[in-house]
Amino acid sequence: MYKTPDIRGLYMPVQPTVKQSAACVTYQEFLPDMALQRFIYCYWQLRTTEPLDEPFIYRVVADGCIDIFFELNNPVENFVMGFCKKYTEFPLENNFDYVGVRFLPTMFPQIFKINAAELSNRFENLQVVIPETAQFIASTFEPGLSAPEIKRRFDGYFLDFVAGIDFNHDPRFYGALAAILRNFGVLNVEKDLDTGLSPRQLRRLFEYYVGDSAKTFSQVVRFQNILRAKPSQQSLRENKLFYDNGYYDQAHFIKEFKNLYGVTPGKAFGR
Repeated sequence: MYKTPDIRGLYMPVQPTVKQSAACVTYQEFLPDMALQRFIYCYWQLRTTEPLDEPFIYRVVADGCIDIFFELNNPVENFVMGFCKKYTEFPLENNFDYVGVRFLPTMFPQIFKINAAELSNRFENLQVVIPETAQFIASTFEPGLSAPEIKRRFDGYFLDFVAGIDFNHDPRFYGALAAILRNFGVLNVEKDLDTGLSPRQLRRLFEYYVGDSAKTFSQVVRFQNILRAKPSQQSLRENKLFYDNGYYDQAHFIKEFKNLYGVTPGKAFGR
């Protein structure tokens, strides 16, 4: 019987560490239960350790994932953030404690039977999308919970939830997804994803399960591969970095990187 490829083993989405007000803002990721790790990449928490002198702008870079998130001090208001083809900035207060669940690509639509394209490039009240999960968060979380306790409550809920899910393990679609991940997004979508699907079918399945086309997803995967590599000053100066990652030239590389991250590569990597 065909099974979904090991997406976690092929893809590790990165959200850059917090730099602004770094001394008073912490961001941590923690793993879900082992049985959930093929669906959920991580749980995460972004919080202030003491009130800041000014409001905080949190930048989320494109990572190919869908997240549920909420303020631990106000769990009744909870949200889902869809696949984004560019960076997003969230203006936060000067004191906050955000918690989230980051689903691996394709897994949010698989679990909740929601068309990912309907959530792309925006966030939505979770109550509108998955009322049951929104109610679980509203009634289960409260201020001051520790990371282990947050994990315990999420694990219990999602382990029960996925137990009754009928997954669509289409080998043609997941073969195309795995090809993109194995090649770090550097491939010709028209020629290299011949897994038995027509271009129209491929686009429809990628939009439903990922949130955008195979080409756009490949761009995000390629970008994420560069983030994980943490290029040196020398590699940023040389042509090799962007040629190896399938960019036409340096200008193309910088333009796409800035669209997905929000700043130039030089600034992102502290050069």
